[in-house]
Amino acid sequence: MNAQQNHEFNPHHKHIVLIAAFTATGNMARLKNALNAGLDTGLTINQIREELVQLYAYCGFPRSLNGITMFMSVLEKRKSEGIQDPEGQLPVTVTGTNENKYEMGRKMLETLTGRPVSGQLTGANAFAPGIDAFLKEHLFADIFGRGVLTYQERELATIAVLASLPGLEAQLQAHLGMGMTVGLTEGQLEQVLGLLENNIGKQQADAGRTVLTKLKATK
Repeated sequence: MNAQQNHEFNPHHKHIVLIAAFTATGNMARLKNALNAGLDTGLTINQIREELVQLYAYCGFPRSLNGITMFMSVLEKRKSEGIQDPEGQLPVTVTGTNENKYEMGRKMLETLTGRPVSGQLTGANAFAPGIDAFLKEHLFADIFGRGVLTYQERELATIAVLASLPGLEAQLQAHLGMGMTVGLTEGQLEQVLGLLENNIGKQQADAGRTVLTKLKATK
């Protein structure tokens, strides 16, 4: 956590961001390079695998599966070259009834947002209660509860996806806020957008900066 008191990424964060962004945008050639670079700087197989699994919730199964398939290819080639990458920590499987998972997800969302999540449903969650159940029981209980990645790392991956794809400003603002709640600094979030400007596009980065400026004005 001490690394988060300044504006510097730890050595893994850059690669978590780029793996997420290239997966979301379907740039397989650059994803291949990012996967190799991530492993070379010490990300474990399970950390990257876990990130790619999580991404399906934000950019869809097809992009996630393509990323996983590319990662399998990268690992096979590295193994053939005699490179032994560490497996790392195994994920935790969350067990329990849907009712229990809903409560786990609600508490997880409170941790990520830093505010109470209770009471009557509003907005899209009230209009379509099924999505509220899926978000809490699956995304925030099943996925965010699996361990392997820290909450900061999971939010970095999520923010990278949402900032790389058009039309997701509301969701991006929510997750920028969650990132700050779990310890990411404004400087680190600006670094994420700088990485996206250099690797995805200025238009996406500027849209993200507009959202971040709006969020900072509410703090």
